[in-house]
Amino acid sequence: MIPMIYVLFISLLMFTVGLYGILTVKGGVRLLISIEILVNSANLNIVAWATMHSDPSGILFVLISIAIAAAESAVGFAILIALYRQTKNVGLKSLKELRW
Repeated sequence: MIPMIYVLFISLLMFTVGLYGILTVKGGVRLLISIEILVNSANLNIVAWATMHSDPSGILFVLISIAIAAAESAVGFAILIALYRQTKNVGLKSLKELRW
């Protein structure tokens, strides 16, 4: 079995990469990927703790979280497709044009 500290370190590393991506990104697809990395790091953390405590409800919570993240990604990509159809650009600065 893998020690818990290694799993938590990987989760922290994934969270750091996702947070860096959110803070420095200028493109819409990269933003969605960074958000997914953040969600996956949280899911990894929850699964690690649930496995350590032999609690199956944590794994069930992660499965629900994955389903919600998939729906969030679908809505995000639909917004980016609508943005591209109007502006021929998927940069985040062109999102202001969709408001009005």
